[in-house]
Amino acid sequence: MNILEQTKQDSKNKLVVVNHPREHIFSNEKIGISNYKKSMKKAIHAISNTLKDRKTPFTGKSIAVLREKFNKIQLEHFKETHSLEYVIEELKELYLDDCVHFHHPKYIAHLNCPILTPTLVAETFISSLNSSMDTWDQSTGGTFIELKLIEWTLDILGFPTEGDGIFTSGGTQSNMMGLLLARDFYIKNNYDIDPKMEGLPADASKFRVFCSDVSHFSLKKNLSLLGLGQNAVIPITVDADFKMDVKKLELAIEEQKQLGNIPIAIVGTAGTTDFGSIDPLPIISAIAKQNKLWFHVDAAYGGGLLISEKHKSKLRGIELADSATIDYHKTFYQPVSSSGFFMRDKSFIDYIKYHADYLNSKEQEEEGIPNMVKKSIQTTRRFDALKLWFTLRMIGVEGLSSYLEKAIESAQFTAQYLSERKDFEIIHQPEISAVVFRYTPYSGLDATYCNLNSHIRKAMFNEGKAIITSTKVKEEVFLKFTLLNPLTTTKDIEEVIDLIVFHGQQYSLKN
Repeated sequence: MNILEQTKQDSKNKLVVVNHPREHIFSNEKIGISNYKKSMKKAIHAISNTLKDRKTPFTGKSIAVLREKFNKIQLEHFKETHSLEYVIEELKELYLDDCVHFHHPKYIAHLNCPILTPTLVAETFISSLNSSMDTWDQSTGGTFIELKLIEWTLDILGFPTEGDGIFTSGGTQSNMMGLLLARDFYIKNNYDIDPKMEGLPADASKFRVFCSDVSHFSLKKNLSLLGLGQNAVIPITVDADFKMDVKKLELAIEEQKQLGNIPIAIVGTAGTTDFGSIDPLPIISAIAKQNKLWFHVDAAYGGGLLISEKHKSKLRGIELADSATIDYHKTFYQPVSSSGFFMRDKSFIDYIKYHADYLNSKEQEEEGIPNMVKKSIQTTRRFDALKLWFTLRMIGVEGLSSYLEKAIESAQFTAQYLSERKDFEIIHQPEISAVVFRYTPYSGLDATYCNLNSHIRKAMFNEGKAIITSTKVKEEVFLKFTLLNPLTTTKDIEEVIDLIVFHGQQYSLKN
């Protein structure tokens, strides 16, 4: 026990170690640095052992078993102090042993990518130095790193030099910013009011936003939060490839005008969550321009295609958008959270910005000091840009794009493999890396197929050997692979499909 530790007797006369608070403050003092090094080494050791010991993406533990572990922990236990070894060992039981491993080659469920080692190095700097990106005097060099990456992203988007952007927490926040700008841009140009000061005009209940009926749920959620209501969303039916039907879009815009409603924006999706489908962006842009509507592109999923020479043409038309969403924590292989919102004209920032004298006074901006908080709906914000910086500096654009290209190849293999089998139905060809299908070992029993495929998904999760997910298409249950791991092999895919067949056969025998 070192001199900064003391002991006490608990109610059961057990000796309890109580660490002096000074030891746990991260500082330049010798004891703080020593504790930091030892603690990080122990954490890395625990994580490494977790990776080494686990052979499956999940253990299959039931929710009842996991809940029971936490039911044993009482709030008064937080008054006790323990060594780091104790806390890590406790964490092993509560979390590490049963944590879902997104990096596992047979995790092919949601849009959770495996992450890159350079990003974990960056995370060490981010969390340890704890820069906040809202003001220059809290971030200095970090500000310029983020600005450089914003400039890089604007370039690959094909946005004009007068464009701008900001790192965000994720696609939902970025989409909210796009819809906020669309709303206030329309108000500012059509009403004699300033929405920042006076709120929404009476006509706001008539505002309408158009998107495909397989676009992200955040559009409805955000329009509700923005005071326009979920009914402001006009869903447009999709074609056989799950892309927005542009003829139906034109008809819907005209119909809403006839009803006395006010179209203000169109959202094109570049990579729908379920199918990875990409709307016809050039045509949608032309329709938006013709009707004087804001054009936002949600490329949270598909944004990674922009750095692939082989696939970037799929996003042709995104350069015509007024604003765009990109999630680096999907197809750029970054840890959550790492996302961005981008606009083609930095003057649009006026609809967001606010000056607080203690943060970003007007005098500072006049002096040329970068003002990041005016572009963000967050104030305190992590230095998440550093993860992408490490990635690009260590791996480069071509290396980074090769991961997604391999995932797309895996999706194409899966689609071909399933289409050649008689016991599976595949309903689309993957444009990025999502494949939607269902197990159909017999014919004429669609309702049974829903129960069968729903059972397969649950049974596989409860077993833990592989994790897939499911979705609904026209109220029928389908299975889904989201392939993002470049280490997932064709053998892995075939083995996951064998598991689907096994659990499907087990269900059929019992039912």
